[in-house]
Amino acid sequence: MTPRRQRMMLVILVLLGVGAAVALTLNAFRGNMVYFYGPSQLGTVEKAHERNLRLGGLVEQGSVKREDDGLTVHFMVTDTVKSVPVIYKGILPDLFREGQGVVAQGRLTQDGVFMASEVLAKHDENYMPPEVAEAMKEAKQGAPQFSGTLMQGGVDK
Repeated sequence: MTPRRQRMMLVILVLLGVGAAVALTLNAFRGNMVYFYGPSQLGTVEKAHERNLRLGGLVEQGSVKREDDGLTVHFMVTDTVKSVPVIYKGILPDLFREGQGVVAQGRLTQDGVFMASEVLAKHDENYMPPEVAEAMKEAKQGAPQFSGTLMQGGVDK
């Protein structure tokens, strides 16, 4: 093999390696993406029962019910148009309360109940996550639309 052919083979191998690394990285990012939806938008989600989602809105007044085990909590998340029942087993954030903004991460069951694995509450009385505000605005305007994505861990706790 001539030196020119050797260099060409090396360049091709390096390009193939870089291409494979980029493809693997993009695939890993896609697998870690958790899409954000408001309650009115959940009906438009394709294969919603097969993947993790983030559900954002307000905790509906009078909807918080605690089970006797002290950890399981049932509540409703609303965007003022539609409400979704949520079940969470764990310790809720200190700022969690009725009428406040919340983002829950988990899966939607076949029954339409959102099984949350993580619940994030808003920071103070003036803060509302931009995604929650946008989802509520879209719900009031009519047809639900996709509101964007968040990476896991992309929301301040």
